[in-house]
Amino acid sequence: MREAVPAGLVEASFHYRALTADGRTERGRASAPSAEELARRLQAQGRMPLSITADRGGVSLTLPGLSLGSGGLSRSELAHLTRELSIMLGAGQDLDRALRFLIETTKARRPREVLGRVRAHLRDGGPLSGALAREPGSFSRLYVGMVRAGEAGGTLGPTLDRLASVLERERALSASVQSAMIYPTLLIVAAIGSIGLLLTQVLPQFVPLFAESGAELPASTRFVIALGAIVGASWLPALVVAVAAFFAGRALLARPGPRLAVDRWRLGLPLLGPLWRETMAARLARTLGTMLLNGVPLVAALGIVRDALGNAAGTAAIDAATTSARAGSGLARPLAASGLFPERTIHLLALGEETAQLGAMALRAADIHEEAVRLRVQRLVALLVPAITIVMGAAIAGIVSSLLVAMLSLNNLAQ
Repeated sequence: MREAVPAGLVEASFHYRALTADGRTERGRASAPSAEELARRLQAQGRMPLSITADRGGVSLTLPGLSLGSGGLSRSELAHLTRELSIMLGAGQDLDRALRFLIETTKARRPREVLGRVRAHLRDGGPLSGALAREPGSFSRLYVGMVRAGEAGGTLGPTLDRLASVLERERALSASVQSAMIYPTLLIVAAIGSIGLLLTQVLPQFVPLFAESGAELPASTRFVIALGAIVGASWLPALVVAVAAFFAGRALLARPGPRLAVDRWRLGLPLLGPLWRETMAARLARTLGTMLLNGVPLVAALGIVRDALGNAAGTAAIDAATTSARAGSGLARPLAASGLFPERTIHLLALGEETAQLGAMALRAADIHEEAVRLRVQRLVALLVPAITIVMGAAIAGIVSSLLVAMLSLNNLAQ
């Protein structure tokens, strides 16, 4: 894969991994003046670069997973900067001047540093997509892929505008879910703390009094005293066991088989299963629609969508749909056969295929599913809060009543 090189430019050897137009992952070796130039050549040949690494540990251009901004820029920072950049490009500013303005007006240190490195790379002659790919903690595979497609089609401004909309919607949905879960979480912490305090601090104060009386304590009181002794003596070993179980579970879920089984089980749970299905459908539709409207071919877009779902069962369904789409059999039918996605997702995707408006219909489906996620979270919170309150009240009332019954029995003996 050699091309003529202008005099004075020295080519280096790179290993690359790219997604082909039919969805296959291709690995190879090629020479180019830079990793960015090789990325441009691969894109011109209809391949989407996933990673480009120099043979001798030199420049590495690796596109990350699909987390929109994990480990670098926060979701809020990335959405704000993308929106500002799209506005400035839409107003006719050149990219270098727009980045300089953002660097000068951004107060936070981390965004300034990231934008500074991106601008420095651009001033060296590289494309924006190559500069973004050098910041894997801030810019995802979806983000870099869309920017690269926008550069190829001469629509970088509108592309950034779509990216900003995607990020803002994701941020709004995440914020609404987190806000709704704050009160139940605090209530659970308060319940556990109150019950633990009663069992480990209040209850032991009465144990010597009961022992001195020599009276036969009620069964409920004996049970509460024994439970308090167990909790007080074993909370530290239990904590160690819980932490060890957490890391062992993470290691187990890193294996494909157990992860697939657990993810399928999660989707089948009574209350949380439908919520996770709606969330997965929203991610599928939003990512697919955004990529298609940005000019990315269907099979290549599905190669990115599969990493956005965060569920091994959903990933397997996308793999089957990719095989079907590569054979020209459509997308909706294999997704329906998986039984993992809501019916309206399948219906809207099938309608999009029939009318040649798959990208637009996918985004319409994403709007519907994101609203469904908000409603389901609100209903879940509406159920959780009274349930937690009732359980906490019943537990505390049981502990207190067992103490009162024992105290009354001691008073009866004294009389």
